[in-house]
Amino acid sequence: MTWTKDSWKNFPIKQQPHYEDQEELKRVLARLEKLPPLIFAGEVRNLKERLKLVNQKKAFLLQGGDCAESFENFGAVNIRDMFKLFLQMAIVLTFAGGAPVVKIGRVAGQFAKPRSSDFEELDGKSLPSYRGDIINGFEFDEGARRADAKRMLEAYYQSATSLNLLRAFAKGGLADLHQVHRWNLGFLKKAELGKKFEELSEKITQALDFMQACGISSKNTPTLRETSIYTSHEALLLPYEEALTRVDSMSGELYDCSAHMLWIGERTRGIDEAHVHFLSGVQNPIGVKIGPNASALDIIKLANILNPNNEEGRLNIIIRMGAEKIKQNLPKIFKEIQKEGLNIIYSTDPMHGNTVKAGKYKTREFNDIMSEVSSFFEIAMAENIYPGGVHLEMTGQDVTECLGGSFGLTEEGLQSRYETQCDPRLNADQALELAFLIADLVKKARAC
Repeated sequence: MTWTKDSWKNFPIKQQPHYEDQEELKRVLARLEKLPPLIFAGEVRNLKERLKLVNQKKAFLLQGGDCAESFENFGAVNIRDMFKLFLQMAIVLTFAGGAPVVKIGRVAGQFAKPRSSDFEELDGKSLPSYRGDIINGFEFDEGARRADAKRMLEAYYQSATSLNLLRAFAKGGLADLHQVHRWNLGFLKKAELGKKFEELSEKITQALDFMQACGISSKNTPTLRETSIYTSHEALLLPYEEALTRVDSMSGELYDCSAHMLWIGERTRGIDEAHVHFLSGVQNPIGVKIGPNASALDIIKLANILNPNNEEGRLNIIIRMGAEKIKQNLPKIFKEIQKEGLNIIYSTDPMHGNTVKAGKYKTREFNDIMSEVSSFFEIAMAENIYPGGVHLEMTGQDVTECLGGSFGLTEEGLQSRYETQCDPRLNADQALELAFLIADLVKKARAC
């Protein structure tokens, strides 16, 4: 079938809401089609060039952010703190892991969430499931849970504001390497994290002092005071994605201008389904979540559709199997894939396969998260595959949603600041601790 922006409508589709008012839906989509793009094709091309370095084992991909962005919790402080956390993690991975870091946030568009059931029941009452603020409301009442097309406009304007702040932070001084180093000091001095973190802090200080002595400072070297951070989200709500897909005036190619990178979830990656078809026709880098039931053949078929020219920097396979299942399933997949010669970035999502219940809370164990990360690296290196990235649900806030870590969050402590509307996130301390642990694995992988 010839690909057009709306040809996805000829394919089976999952995880889509039902809009009762179809005329309002048409008006909203018509409005979105006339609004400016959120990102630009040149930025996407720059990201692809950086992702090529990951393909070539010369860089590492750090992708992360909120499980689902919220209209209610939106604010400059949350965006700033997430930005700062990204830079802290990147500097740890760069200094300790020896790898340049490509930074992609789950931000400025991560509003839609797939659900395991179309309906949610509470106290004997059944209502449509909450599917993210771009579709319906979190409150458990009939009005909030009705799919509302106007929410797409709110998501667009919030995304535009988020991108404006991120660009200002990245170029306006907040990314100055000297500042980032100072942000880390409070964490590095925590006794629980041990001597190696103190040693890393000293190395950073020595490196900055040496560059200063050589006349290289953030005042005269833009790369020391500026950075690039890209945006991504799950391209779940296809009417929204279609409305923001534009023809680049320079190349004549089509780009989904809702984010720099889009991904397809485990539930919607069918090769004969709408999501795969739609994203096959845009030039953005594409991610695909791969769960424990996948085979090497599934990945090969996806690569043939989504990256038929075997382009470097185009396709990111995101493994999310769980701490135990990854050990059973991934070795065989990697062994078979390795023979195909495909240009694929492989990264690990250690969050989604490790969700458990603790009383009334969904949570994740830090040790399980780290175990899956370690297994991913070990299995990849054993099969001569570069473990190129990590995909995390995390926040710059001091929430209490995931158990464990050096600061020992217990089940009793979950209630202190359990704020997520969907899945549990690593807090800032846990995410930064994980970055230190991953850095050692990156260093080993790059040496292979």
